[in-house]
Amino acid sequence: MMLEDLYRLLRSSHVQAQGVVDTMTQPVVVLDHNLGVTTANNAFIKTFKVDRDDILGQDFFSLGDGQWDIAELRHLISAVVPRAAAVIGFEVEHDFPAIGQRTFLVDARRLSHPDDNSKNILVLFDDVTDRQRESAEMEFIVSETRHRMKNLFSVVRSIAMRTDTKNRTALDYRDTFLGRLEASFRAQEIAATNDAADLQVLLKQSIGEPDINRLYCDGPAVEISSSKVLPVSMIFHELMTNALKYGAFSVPDGEVHVRWTLEPGTGQRTYLRCEWREANGPPVGPPERKGYGSELIKATSAQAGGTVELNYDPFGLVATIEIPM
Repeated sequence: MMLEDLYRLLRSSHVQAQGVVDTMTQPVVVLDHNLGVTTANNAFIKTFKVDRDDILGQDFFSLGDGQWDIAELRHLISAVVPRAAAVIGFEVEHDFPAIGQRTFLVDARRLSHPDDNSKNILVLFDDVTDRQRESAEMEFIVSETRHRMKNLFSVVRSIAMRTDTKNRTALDYRDTFLGRLEASFRAQEIAATNDAADLQVLLKQSIGEPDINRLYCDGPAVEISSSKVLPVSMIFHELMTNALKYGAFSVPDGEVHVRWTLEPGTGQRTYLRCEWREANGPPVGPPERKGYGSELIKATSAQAGGTVELNYDPFGLVATIEIPM
């Protein structure tokens, strides 16, 4: 029931008016011209945890140790009496003694009966605490979704623009692009749901199931911060892709050995030093031209604040990566 409907009902002196008011879920009080409480519905009694007999005839602004004694609210309700105006949706945020921090929208309207000169005021309270909280949460979710979609588009665009097309078939380009995109998505999912990720887990995730038995890891437990999960994952993905196409994973007996240590740097900074070494693969030589893969590895390492060195040893590629922790 809206304030206008309730006002008409009470103004008409309907015999069932009080019964209807008591069935309302919103707290309602009626004040006299001195702003004393003449009646209150059950919702008001229950919401503010008061006894009906204790509030009838009492000054509204003295109720609950003056919890409603708010200067602006007092002025607005007082102004209803001489002007026959209405106060609609005045927000009151207060730490109430019995119910804690709540937010109410207060409506007030003068009740003027045709058969008398009374100037009672109907006051209705709408608790919007949970509604506002849900609205704020929804706004945050929408804002966060937009932000992530914008970041996602930037990632997709960057991968698409920087995946080399020279001397490539459409199929080769598609597979390379989708592989990099999938690795990026997996890394972003880990970064979004965890404060840190285990280095060995990221490494094995980048390698993939078919060649997991030919990957040998050796190093202490290392947690990669969420801000560096993406660049570290992309580095391993590019090394894995290269190994599948041209290196150790391109032949049945090829192996990849990854060792890492934590080493002290300047000041209190610690560095992760990781060595990727391929063995038993085809002979390796320096590439005839710089490919996007090697450039991506170096650029991504720099993005994480580190460095990478690629050594094309004839017996297998060796990549040495250093990243500040």
